[in-house]
Amino acid sequence: MTSHPTWRVALPPVLAEQISALARAAHPAECCGLLEGVRAGDVIGVAALHPVRNRAGQPDRFDMDPRDQFAAQKAARANGRAIIGCYHSHPDGEARPSAHDLAGAGEADFLWLIAAGDALNAFVYRDGGFREVITGADWVTSSE
Repeated sequence: MTSHPTWRVALPPVLAEQISALARAAHPAECCGLLEGVRAGDVIGVAALHPVRNRAGQPDRFDMDPRDQFAAQKAARANGRAIIGCYHSHPDGEARPSAHDLAGAGEADFLWLIAAGDALNAFVYRDGGFREVITGADWVTSSE
């Protein structure tokens, strides 16, 4: 996994807190959902979360309900935005993509937010692998 120093994620703190709350509520299973937003240059702006039912039969996997995915797509379009990524939790793991995440990824430049414990990390899928979006000083929080 490589990092990509130019991408930044604009994530309102209330949405980051919501992902953490959803992860805690789903424990010991994984929570999952879609991210609505826009891309502007090197900034990936998250404007809304769309929680999705997890149909996976195992607690350490996620399988998004297609009906919820379709509803999220419709809502994003109605708001003049797009589905730009997904989020999910690793209840007893690390906030990093797993081998199962890599096997299920496929859409280029799709943002993945992964929550584990108190951590929330960002990755973009590209060229068959995940690239970490450097957080810290490059992690943008926004009230927009």
